[in-house]
Amino acid sequence: MSLNQIDPISNLCVGMSAEYSQTVTDADIKTFSGISGDKNPVHMSDEFAEKSIFKKRIAHGFMSASYFSAIFGTQLPGSGCVYLSQTLKFSKPVFIGDTVRAIVTLKKINIRSRRLTFDTVCKIKDQVVISGEAEIYLPNI
Repeated sequence: MSLNQIDPISNLCVGMSAEYSQTVTDADIKTFSGISGDKNPVHMSDEFAEKSIFKKRIAHGFMSASYFSAIFGTQLPGSGCVYLSQTLKFSKPVFIGDTVRAIVTLKKINIRSRRLTFDTVCKIKDQVVISGEAEIYLPNI
């Protein structure tokens, strides 16, 4: 590493946070279904969903959880990082028209292994719909 290069991990500190928001649309659900192969009728069929405990179609849980990846790869820690693991607890459904706010907060930095641990949460307004923890590897690029 030359003198004018700064290791990206040195710019991080516990407590740093970033977020990404997106309003879920019918087109998003259909696109995610096509990409993931998950065609569960609770996501795809109004008639089926009306008979479910949710009474209307819900978004795929992993679609909302994927917003964490958007944050990690573009904001915190940013380009070049590698997603190592993610735990998820789905506590409430996400419906078409809901605006999901994904938030990640850095809670642990292991400089030697270059691993970062984040709390991850998705909210609709102030209601938590997904919570978990992610581990990210940050190479020295």
